[in-house]
Amino acid sequence: MNVLDDEGRHVALPERVTRVVSLVPSLTEAVGVTAPGLLVGATDWCTHPGDLDVTRVRGTKNPDVDAIVDLRPDLVLANAEENKPEELEKLRAAGLAVYVTDIRTVDGALRSLERMLAACGLDRPAWIDGARAAWDALPLPDAPRRAVVPIWRKPWMAVGSDTFTGAVLARLGIENALGDSPERYPRFDPAELPSHDLVVLPDEPYRFTADDGPESFTAPSALVSGRLLTWYGPSLLEAAHELPAALDVTVNAP
Repeated sequence: MNVLDDEGRHVALPERVTRVVSLVPSLTEAVGVTAPGLLVGATDWCTHPGDLDVTRVRGTKNPDVDAIVDLRPDLVLANAEENKPEELEKLRAAGLAVYVTDIRTVDGALRSLERMLAACGLDRPAWIDGARAAWDALPLPDAPRRAVVPIWRKPWMAVGSDTFTGAVLARLGIENALGDSPERYPRFDPAELPSHDLVVLPDEPYRFTADDGPESFTAPSALVSGRLLTWYGPSLLEAAHELPAALDVTVNAP
C-alpha cells in the first residue's frame, strides 16, 4: 500500500500497520490516545499519554537511528519542522517507511492528523471531531489584542512568522506582534519590541514562571501551558476550552 504524506512523498506501507515509532510529542499523543498499543517507540520528550510505556529513542533532533531500526517499525511518524531532514533520510536509507506531517494551522492540523492516522490504518477518532467543533464554536473577542510570545531567554527568542502557535493565537483573536518577522523564531530585545498589549509565556520549551519572565516586560503577561499553545493532537480539544481563559489571566501589570 502506498500513501502520500504532507510533503507529497510516497510512503510504502504493509497491508496492516502494527508497529509505529513517533518522533514528535504531538503525534505520539495522537496515536497513543487513538490506538493504545500501536506505538513501540517515542522520543524522550513524548510525555502524553501519561501512561505511555514504549522504548525511548532520544530526541526529535537527534533520534537514535539504530534503536529505531531495532524496533522494526512498520511506520515512523515525523514532522517537517520538528525533525531534521538528514535524520529522516538515515531512517529511509535503513529501509524504514517515514511519514512526514507539515502542520501550520489549527484546521490544517486536524486534516493532517486525520490523514496520518488513516495511514496507520485508523478511523477518524472522536477527538478530532470534538476539537474541530470546539474551535469552530469559539467567538472572537470584541477587542483584538496584540501579543509577543517568547519561547526562550539567554538569548531571548519568540514566535515569529508562519507558525502553528501564531495560528492558534489568531483563532483566539490575538495578533502576533512579531508575525511579520522574516524568521519563524527570531531573537529580540525586550526593550525594542513593536507595539503590544500582552506577553504570552508558555512553560515549554523554556519554562517561564511567575518569577522568571514577566519582570522583563512592561505589558501584562499570561502564563500558559506550552502543550496547549504549541501541540497539535488531542491537546487541541483542551486548548479550545482552556486557552481563552488562560490568556485573560495576567501575572503582572505595568
